[in-house]
Amino acid sequence: MAVETSTNEYLGQESNPTYIPNGDERTLAILVHVLSIFFWIIPGLIIYLMKKDESSFVAEHAKEAMNFQLTLTILYIVLLISIVGIIFLWVPYVIQLVLCIVAAIKASDLKLYKYPMTLRLIK
Repeated sequence: MAVETSTNEYLGQESNPTYIPNGDERTLAILVHVLSIFFWIIPGLIIYLMKKDESSFVAEHAKEAMNFQLTLTILYIVLLISIVGIIFLWVPYVIQLVLCIVAAIKASDLKLYKYPMTLRLIK
């Protein structure tokens, strides 16, 4: 799907899509990342189910946002189970905030984005 890839170890990977997405696709890709900050996996799931057949650009961003939110959920569960981890529950939220903003900026630049250290549970 991607033509060219650049990597930043801490901020993830970006690549160019195989076609130039239109304005609506760009807006939906931005929205899926921004709304995921507040509504967990729900925006990614809704947008993916609505646009998976129409836009591969939007579908890739929605899948990536859902994978990131699922990875964060697993991290939250691990932190809640461990006694010391409860002190650090704020860390994943800060990471989520920063990386979702980075992903929204990449979507705005019409790039595909892969979150770092994310389990790819949804293919």
